Amino acid sequence: MKNLAYYLNLDYEIVIKKVSAEDGDGWFAYYKDFKGVMGDGESAIEAIESAQNAFAAFVEDSLAHGDSIHEPHGIEKSLRINISMPENLVKKIDSYIQPLHLSRSAFLQKAALREIGY
Repeated sequence: MKNLAYYLNLDYEIVIKKVSAEDGDGWFAYYKDFKGVMGDGESAIEAIESAQNAFAAFVEDSLAHGDSIHEPHGIEKSLRINISMPENLVKKIDSYIQPLHLSRSAFLQKAALREIGY
C-alpha cells in the first residue's frame, strides 16, 4: 500500500547547500524532485531533518487530496550535449532557476520531461 511510510522510505535525492554569511548562514536542503519541499538549519543534519519533515507534510497532504506522487526515477547514465540558444533566453533561465537552486541542466531536463509528457 502506498501510504506515508511507503513514500518516506523511497530513495529521493536531497540536495544540501551551505548558506553564505551574507544570506543568513546555516544550511539549506531541498528535495530535487519536488519544487518547494525544502528545509534549513544551523547544521546540515538539521537542514536535512527539516526538509524531511516538509516532505512528510507534502506527502500527507497529497495523499489526503488524492494527488499523485511520483516515485524516484532510476539512475540513468547522463550524456553531455552542446546546445545553442539566444543569450537573452539563457539569462532568463538563469534568473528563473536561481531561487530554485537548480542547475541549467536540471531545469532543461524537467522542462523537456514536462513537454513530452514523461
